[in-house]
Formats: sequence, structure tokens, C-alpha cells
Amino acid sequence: MGSNWVVCNCKLPVVLGVLWVLGFLWVLGFLGLAVQGSVTYDRKSLVIDGQRRILFSGSIHYPRSTPEMWEDLIMKAKDGGLDVIETYVFWNVHEPSPCNYNFEGRYDLVRFMKIIHKAGLYAHLRIGPYVCAEWNFGGFPVWLKYVPGISFRTDNEPFKREMQRFTEKIVNLMKSENLFQSQGGPIILSQIENEYGAQSKLLGTVGHNYVTWAAKMAVEMGTGVPWIMCKEEDAPDPVINTCNGFYCDAFTPNQPYKPSIWTEAWSGWFTEFGGPIHERPVQDLAFAVARFIQKGGSFINYYMYHGGTNFGRTAGGPFITTSYDYDAPLDEYGLIRQPKYGHLKELHRSIKMCERALILSDPIITSLANYQQAHVFTSESGDCAAFLANYDAKSAARVMFNNMHYNLPPWSISILPDCRNVVFNTAKVGVQTSQMQMLPVNTDMVSWESYNEDLTSIDDGSSTFTTTGLLEQINVTKDASDYLWYITSVDIGSSESFLRGGELPTLIVQSTGHAVHIFVNGQLSGSAFGTRENRRFTYRGKINLQAGMNRIALLSVAVGLPNVGGHFETWNTGILGPVALRGLDVGKWDLSWQKWTYKVGLKGEDMSLNSPNSISSVDWMQASLIVQKQQPLTWHKAYFNAPDGDEPLAVDMDGMGKGQIWINGQSIGRYWTAYAYGNCNGCSYSGTFRPPKCQLGCGQPTQRWYHVPRSWLKPTDNLLVIFEELGGDPSRISIVKRSVTSVCADVSEYHPTLKNWHIESYGKSEQFHNPKVHLKCSLGQSISAIKFASFGTPLGTCGTYQQGTCHAPSSYDILEKKCLGRERCSVTISNTNFGADPCPNVLKRLTVEAVCAPTSYQPSWRG
Repeated sequence: MGSNWVVCNCKLPVVLGVLWVLGFLWVLGFLGLAVQGSVTYDRKSLVIDGQRRILFSGSIHYPRSTPEMWEDLIMKAKDGGLDVIETYVFWNVHEPSPCNYNFEGRYDLVRFMKIIHKAGLYAHLRIGPYVCAEWNFGGFPVWLKYVPGISFRTDNEPFKREMQRFTEKIVNLMKSENLFQSQGGPIILSQIENEYGAQSKLLGTVGHNYVTWAAKMAVEMGTGVPWIMCKEEDAPDPVINTCNGFYCDAFTPNQPYKPSIWTEAWSGWFTEFGGPIHERPVQDLAFAVARFIQKGGSFINYYMYHGGTNFGRTAGGPFITTSYDYDAPLDEYGLIRQPKYGHLKELHRSIKMCERALILSDPIITSLANYQQAHVFTSESGDCAAFLANYDAKSAARVMFNNMHYNLPPWSISILPDCRNVVFNTAKVGVQTSQMQMLPVNTDMVSWESYNEDLTSIDDGSSTFTTTGLLEQINVTKDASDYLWYITSVDIGSSESFLRGGELPTLIVQSTGHAVHIFVNGQLSGSAFGTRENRRFTYRGKINLQAGMNRIALLSVAVGLPNVGGHFETWNTGILGPVALRGLDVGKWDLSWQKWTYKVGLKGEDMSLNSPNSISSVDWMQASLIVQKQQPLTWHKAYFNAPDGDEPLAVDMDGMGKGQIWINGQSIGRYWTAYAYGNCNGCSYSGTFRPPKCQLGCGQPTQRWYHVPRSWLKPTDNLLVIFEELGGDPSRISIVKRSVTSVCADVSEYHPTLKNWHIESYGKSEQFHNPKVHLKCSLGQSISAIKFASFGTPLGTCGTYQQGTCHAPSSYDILEKKCLGRERCSVTISNTNFGADPCPNVLKRLTVEAVCAPTSYQPSWRG
């Protein structure tokens, strides 16, 4: 774009005459008066149609899944106890070029909102339009960088003009479909800007002016619902400032009449190539949520509730993996992750039982001991709810409250909806754990064929240009491709010492990333890679030059553009030098300022080899003829039939190096068999959580499996295309299914204080007389075997259970009788159910691992 920039002719709609309406709505909200079809707020909570609400929300980003998945994801979220679905709005996918809009397929925001509405849920629309989100360029379209005079996210007129134009585009689109709550739609909240607080402080006055402008601009659009700014302490009225983080119990709004809203309760953490998988124990997440509620919080959004997949080249950061699983309650494939999903569902249910007391009163806080507290909510109508907290990360505590004793595990909160009986403790997980595996499917890759990039002619043709010196990559590619060639030549005299048996010269290439492959005279000499922490890296390697002219071709590779940081639009990518040769007779030869030829992208990209319509444009070679050489820069293709069943699918990239994947022309995303480095020495739920605390997968590829949406497949002849940068064996690639292979449950006897107690919840009476173990396989599966069963004091975790010193001999027989051959079953935990008490005066548990298999499959297990 640059000098070819054309001002977009979209008119900015002028919104007039709405401020007095908004002011009227806010006043009514502060007075606690009902406004039909309105959303206001007071210091306690959002007020919807005159009613204060405790609301649970979950982030599901529509581009990170497919339209065919949306309804299932949203219904699972609803069943998990959510009231609200939150999503960012992704500017770069909606406006890939100025005023060229795309709201189709995965980008059909209106359809996504209407599915939320159909499900009976609310929506929170985080317009931004800066989103961060580990998304390419933070959600900004790259063309924005080339608007004359622009400076991102500051008091800059060109930026504010473009930001307002896009924000109004989204708001008017939502209005035209009656999607705001004030119109009868699902949207109860909107966000403007995103996590700007630190940047605002750094910029000082211009940052404050920008925040003030953004808030005024948003409010004047007259949506009839509140606007929020997350991590923005000086969010101006009436915009609500909100909290993001692993914990938000210490957060206080910037005005006493604003509610405490937690926009992002991080359910896990993102993954980067070369890093481990991060897992946040659900006990700690539940503890954080209960802690926020007991401090007066009223709105919690899980980021993420379903993370999904960074299809195409949408991952940003850089170095962010294609998987955006985030250890969320619904995994990348849309399957329920247990116990996280079920434990949070019970948490939501328990807090909802306290809702009346929470919204009508402020807590009275009482110290129970050094690290233990009670938060008690009471109302004039007789409601009473209590939260008993143990902040000690190492030791359990026995406390006295209301003349009764309560046992509190370490780092936990017990919820008492009647101020007497515990219905939930954050550290006691009573729901099943599901074990997932990637299993082979009954389909084969047919007729692997390959095509090598022609490295002898990459600098030929009209798609190249030559200039003096090294150029920044994104200014050349405009992010149309991950790849940019830097090509130059060096003339080596025949008298050079290394040609007569001396030490080979060394090539030094300094790059700002994210990867570089070095080719000398058409042969790969080596590669080097940066990291998220160190994007600037250096390649040093001996190269084999010959007398006469030698061509040095450097392929610079981007792995997603930056998404966060001050003025990240100015950050450099690519090979900026120096590039030098050392070890020649003349000493150091700096190549940085000689003539370089540039080519954007690959020849295969130019010919659209990833498209079924262009696949025959080159002569493909049978892969068996070249697989032993494992050539770099090679395209591979094969066909396969869609596997039977409806389990989620993935492509297993075992044996490959680094590159990109397409199926039937749709981009699955980048792949990279980078091995995870980290500290995977166990994980405890207790104590403050940070991403380095609970890591998995050290020494294994960070990402091996890549989600293949079933809706992208045909019954037969599906085309899989791979571009491999480093070399690999495509014959090892396979399609796998993600399946629940076993389910576990570990449930304790209830404490005697709960016996014969009734609670009222969602209009029905439920008696906590004896607890039950509930087991459930996936649809189309049944329990084929009981791998482990013990009523007593078993040891271990799901997959590694062992009998303890106390064990009821009838455990297996009881479980097999109740569960074999069924999709789901439940077993009551009582001494009489297991014949006799195996160890009197000991608190016992029933622990089970059941094997799930397709209904017709019945293996034999007994252990």
C-alpha cells in the first residue's frame, strides 16, 4: 500500500440526540428503578430490566471455530451454567482492505450473535477494535499501518478516524439486526479499547486524551447498553473499568457506583512453539472465582471458555501455536474437558443459590483464624449466605462458624447458601475426569506426491525487484505471505585460501525474526530461529562457496505479527543485518549494503498449489522417489476419505518439520515440530498460579495434532496439501480422531452435617442424603470395562489409581453391575451399598476409572 494508499470513501455516520437518553437510563439505573428492555448498573451489579444479576460469562471467539460448531459450543456453555457469551470483534478479518468487508463463513458475526440469542443467553461484544488475543497484529488490518500520518492507539487523528469508522460499522450492523438488549437482542455489554491502562500511563496526557475520546465516541453511539474498558483505571464515566487476570479479588472500580466486573478470568494460558503446555488446575480457578464473588464481584468472564484454533495465519504474538486450546472447559475441538467443566458448573450452581443474598447486601467479614475468614451476606428478607475461606496454601484448617465446625482444605473456599450447610468447596472435585486420546482412524493417505520449489529461478520474473541494502519484511510483503526472499551474489576469487583446503568461511546473518533458512547455490546450509522473548537472533554457520559467482538466498519467515506492546506497528521483522562473511583472505566482508533482490512468497504460493483448482498446474513427483532426501521447501499432496463417525478430527504431523497445512483449499494453519522446553516437575492446585507453575509436555513437540473441522471435508477424495520448509517424511502423516477413552470419578462421603438437608435450586428440591459417583461416556460410546474401582482410601490420580490400606472387596462387582454396557451410570456412596463398612470411623471415597468405547466394542479389563 504505502504510496498507493487511497482514502476510504466510507461516510462516518453522525450520531446525534442520544446523550440525554443515555443519561436518563444511567440515572434510572443508579436509583434501582426498572427500565423495560434496558441494561444499567449500580455498585452491586449490572441491572437488566430492573433486576440485579450475578452473571457468568465465557469467551468463545467465532473465527476460532466453524459456524457448524457454534451452536454446540454455545449450548454446552449454557449447560455449564453460563449466562453470557463474550467475543472480541476481529477488525482484520472483517475489513481485509479499506471498505472491503467480509462477514461470511467463520466471520459471520451476526449469525453468531443470533445463535447466542436463540440459546437464551446474553452476549458481551468486545469491539476494541484492538484485541491483543494472541491474534495477528492484535486484530488490526495491516493496511492500517500505511494510512498516512497514523500512529496506533494514541491521540492521533488518522487512527481515531479509522477506529471510529470501524466501530460505527460494527455498532450499526448490530443495530440493523436488533441485537442490542435495548432492542430486544442479546448484547448487554460492549467494550471499547482493550487493556490500555499501562500504555495510557506511559503516554501521559496524550494517552488520557485518547481514552477520554474513545469513551465519548463509544457512548455517543447510543447502543442503550453499558460500555466497559478493561484494565483502564481512569475509564471516564459512564464507562465501567474492569479487571483481567488470574485473580481479581483485589480489584476495585474507579467509582463507588460502578460494579466489580472481571472481564478475563484466565482459565489457562496460551501456547508458543517451543514452549510447554500450560494447565491451570480447576481447584485454583474455582477458588479465584469464589474469592472474587465473596469480595462483591458480580460478573465473571472465563478467558477462554472455548479457545479453539488459530486457522490460517491468524496467530500472532509471534510464535503462537495454531492450537489456542487455553486449557479451557471446552477443549480446542469443542469436547467437554473434565473435571474443569463440571467443577465450574457446580460452582456456578452454588453461587446462584446465594444470588439473592449477594445482590441485596454487602459482606460482613469475620476472621476465623490467622489465614481463615468468613464473608457473610444477609438481607432484610432473611437471606443468608456465607463463604468460608482458607488462604493457607499448605495446611487444612478446622474452623468454628455459627457454632458449627467446618473442615477447610488448603487454598479453598466453602460456599454455604444458608449459612449452615456446605454445598460446594473449591478444592473438592466431585465430578468425573475424562481422559482424551488421539486414535487412528480407518482411512489412509493415498498417493503422496511432491513438488520442490525451484531455487534456481526465484530471482527471475516480474515479481522481484532489486535495491541496495536490507529492507524490513512487512513493508515489503504487506503480510500477504509469511515468506520473503533476500537474494544477493558474492564473487569469490580463485586464490582464496579456503579453496585450497583451508577453513570454510562463516556466514553471519542477524535477523529480527522469526526464522531464516540459508541457501547457498541452491543448497540448504542451515536455519536459525528466534523466540517470543528474543525475536532478534543471529545465524552463524560455515558455508561452502566456490570460485566465481555464488548466490546467497535467505528465506526470512514470519510466524505471526506482534500483537502487543507500545506502537507495535513500528516493530521490525525480517533480516535487517548485518549480513557478513568472515574467514576470507580480505577479512570481514559486509554484505548488508550491496544489491539485494527481493521476492515475496513462494513459487508454489504464486501458483496456488494449496488450491484444488490449481493442483495440476505443476508436474508432481511420486513422494517415494524423494522422501529419503527429505528436501527442504517441498510441497506434498495426498488424498483421503472422510473417516466414519462424528468424533473431532486432526492431522498428525509426526515426522514433519515446519510449514503450513491446507485441506480442500482451507488453511488449517502453521505447523512446527518444535520441542517443548520448560519445567514439567508436577503441579499443585494450591498457592498463587502463574504460567510457569503447571507445565506439561516437556521434551515433546509443542503441537503435534492440528484440528481438521469435519465441515471442511467431503465424503471422499479430500485434498491434503503440506508445505514443508525443512524436510520431513510425509508418509508418516495421518488423520486421527479425538476421543474420550476413559472416565474417572473420585467422590468422598458427605460430612454428617449435610445429611437430610434440602436445598431449593432452579425450582426443584434436591436432597443431599448420600453422594453419588456419576460416570458418562461420549455420545455413541458405552462403558466397556471398569479399569479400577475402590471404595475406601485409594491413592493416585486418574490413569494411575491404586488401592489404599482400606478397600471394599465388592467395589468392582458393584460398579460392573451398575455401569457395564451403558453410556452413563451412577452409584450411591454408602456402606450398605458395598456390603459393609471396610474401615469404620474413616472418611472414605469411591474412586473409579471406566473405559469408554464405541457401543459395539467390548474389551476385557480387570485390574
